[in-house]
Amino acid sequence: MVGLPYDCLANPLGAVRLTFDKAVASGYDLAVLQGQDWGAAELFRQFFFDDDCLSQVPMLSPSTLKWAQPNTLVRFRGMIQDMLGNEFYVGAYKDGDTWRTNKFADTSHSPMNTSLDMQIWERRLLYCIPVPGQNFWAESSQEAVRNSHTNLRSPQREKRPRDDEAVMGDVDMMEFNATEGSPNSKKMREDGVSLEPLTMPQTVTEGTFSNLSLVPDAERHSFPCLIKMYDTVESEIKLNDIFEFVGILTFDPELPLDRVDNDELLQSIEDELVHLPPSKVPRIHCIIPRKLTVNDFLSGPALELMPNTVKELREALVGHLTTVLGNDRVAAQYMLLHLLSRVHTRVDSVAVGKLSINLTCLSKESMPVFSNHLKLAIECLLPFTITLPITINYLNTISLAPKKDYNTNRLAFGFLQLAEGSHLTIDETQLQAGTLNSTGVDNARVLKSLMESQTVEYDFTYYKMEMPVDVQLLILSEGKSHILPADLILPLRPSSVESPLTVDEEILKAWRWYLGTMKSLSHSIDPDMQKVVEDDLVAARRADRSLGSLEFSRLLTMGRLMSISFGESHLSKEHWQMVKELETIRKERLQEKP
Repeated sequence: MVGLPYDCLANPLGAVRLTFDKAVASGYDLAVLQGQDWGAAELFRQFFFDDDCLSQVPMLSPSTLKWAQPNTLVRFRGMIQDMLGNEFYVGAYKDGDTWRTNKFADTSHSPMNTSLDMQIWERRLLYCIPVPGQNFWAESSQEAVRNSHTNLRSPQREKRPRDDEAVMGDVDMMEFNATEGSPNSKKMREDGVSLEPLTMPQTVTEGTFSNLSLVPDAERHSFPCLIKMYDTVESEIKLNDIFEFVGILTFDPELPLDRVDNDELLQSIEDELVHLPPSKVPRIHCIIPRKLTVNDFLSGPALELMPNTVKELREALVGHLTTVLGNDRVAAQYMLLHLLSRVHTRVDSVAVGKLSINLTCLSKESMPVFSNHLKLAIECLLPFTITLPITINYLNTISLAPKKDYNTNRLAFGFLQLAEGSHLTIDETQLQAGTLNSTGVDNARVLKSLMESQTVEYDFTYYKMEMPVDVQLLILSEGKSHILPADLILPLRPSSVESPLTVDEEILKAWRWYLGTMKSLSHSIDPDMQKVVEDDLVAARRADRSLGSLEFSRLLTMGRLMSISFGESHLSKEHWQMVKELETIRKERLQEKP
């Protein structure tokens, strides 16, 4: 073995195998423990966190992949787009009298003969993509990543022997493939091919494939990674979760793409993408998974939660939003509450905490001005933002919800497969009268469910499954949307069309910190204030019998958001009064003729 012992950064597989050798020598029972961590993960955890070396691990992205070296540590931040089931593989085998391990690897570091002296272990496969709508400022520094990759080009890095091409068929790891419901599941394969007699691959010359071929042709948002998970509890990982996976990148650009022409192979694999060569979908053997939230994508000053600081940041942000919205301060106040909203609990089918807004009185002429200003402002403030312009033709053509494709056994990505904390702006200004076909009706129903209950219905052909989401929703339209029932309708009343001034990056970081921190504050209502609110709601119901429980829930949500916008965890009479005054102005606007 080459490389320094426990060189976690440049030779992680060496560290894994050295800890394995020590565990076996200490009595680690391979048959009983079935590949459970023998101390390797703890070693890396100490290296990453106790020794504060996580920042030295390069971040994998389309622009940094060209510098990536196989069998080195990388980080990948992304959303779990599909869960591809479990995969069996030869986790340990005997090399003479010595046990070797293939954990965290796609290939064996020494010849492996088919024999009874091997242990079959299991790992999970996750298909991950960059978080949909992730803005550039939320990504890591590419220059630091480039330098990290350059530093990893060490001659001590562990390499697979390549002197004899005939050895390649022996050293590649044998795997089992398990797919739920597949008649050919659990067939043993060698690097994705059945272990029936195979034709040996042709000799591959140096430089046949370039590392540059690893970069997909699609844009950065289409950059997927296949994550192989070990030692994780199934309930801890869910579809659409955001994770940072720290693990070992495995690819070999010198291996031929077509190792064998075997019809049975095509039937036994659960997903064609899983077995595409890593030149198309990089593979990461995850050692440490870290679940992330929106706040993990914020970089900026760690300001103290002082009342004066919060008040100043709030006032500055409201002033900025006022300029963006044509000097409409009322709309800016509502927009701030909207940006602070999140689903903090669910009661039956009600998502408590959401605050969707339908911003109206936007004509085709004024829409390009204010929508562009607002879109840019939101993109600068929130990590994940998406805009969806809808027309009749679009609704009739595109499937917005994810759908299971049983031909490939893949969950086909849908526009509404979004990560928690995303912001979605729906532009209806180009929507004209027309007829929806069956696809359009389904899309309209999915959008309505998203608006009303913060759920998206995934289509599994034979059944539907509602998936809970937490997405901020803003609808831009000329009149009230007849498709999307927002929590409140707000007519825009601009008095100018000035372009907002460029905001300094440090100020933007402070505003991002403000939104992220205020949004995470807990909140409650004291008994005395509860009585005040109840009396006001009763009086409002007497004045307007059409008010229902959903309207009351929205007002309480606005009260909570108004309080946390000032950094306070308890509703005060002052802030409750501000909510009532805003609502009075909004209702007056609704009565006015545009």
